[in-house]
Amino acid sequence: MDGTLVDTEPHWMAAETPLVESFGGTWSHEQALQLVGLGLDDAARIFQAAGVRLSVPEIVDTLTDRVLESLAREGVPFRPGARELLFALKEAGIPTALVTMSMRRMALSIVELIDFDAFDLVIAGDDVSRPKPFPDPYLMAADELGVDIRQTVAIEDSPNGVRSAVAAGGAVLGVPNIVSLEGTGANRLSPSLADETPATLQDLLTRHARHAGAEHGA
Repeated sequence: MDGTLVDTEPHWMAAETPLVESFGGTWSHEQALQLVGLGLDDAARIFQAAGVRLSVPEIVDTLTDRVLESLAREGVPFRPGARELLFALKEAGIPTALVTMSMRRMALSIVELIDFDAFDLVIAGDDVSRPKPFPDPYLMAADELGVDIRQTVAIEDSPNGVRSAVAAGGAVLGVPNIVSLEGTGANRLSPSLADETPATLQDLLTRHARHAGAEHGA
């Protein structure tokens, strides 16, 4: 979601610095980049190590509230081509799931802004015990959709997200936003979703299956 469907990463980063500074610590842009795509509980422990004297749930709730407040003030910027691709997938009857490490209440608030029923399923950070980069979120999504994970395409903007999807066994389209995805294992990188269609995703999946079959045969 963050950075793939909507460009909320700057809002998260803007919420992190004042949180750390309120406890007398410092927070750099480089540190913020390390958290892109990381599960919120894991991120919260990093904030604790940086001096934030709050519990993990308190940190997660504080950051989520601040980001939601920021989005309410400034609006939600959808990434180029994201809405259009979702609509095309829906029109083609292809099941879709939103797999995000944001809290469910945040994910649902974003989904509600889309003017059609874009997702059949939402898997959020508080739905899994092991977040990205573990494969669990994507495996759960495939299981609840009733599809074979090997017949899915994950679209990701973060290294942790790509690693999660790769470990799960699906094909992965990387769409870099704030951080590079070079060397993360994505099957293909695209500058944006503006030129992506159900057909390009099917081609990616076909190539992934062919490659996986060749490796298995070897």
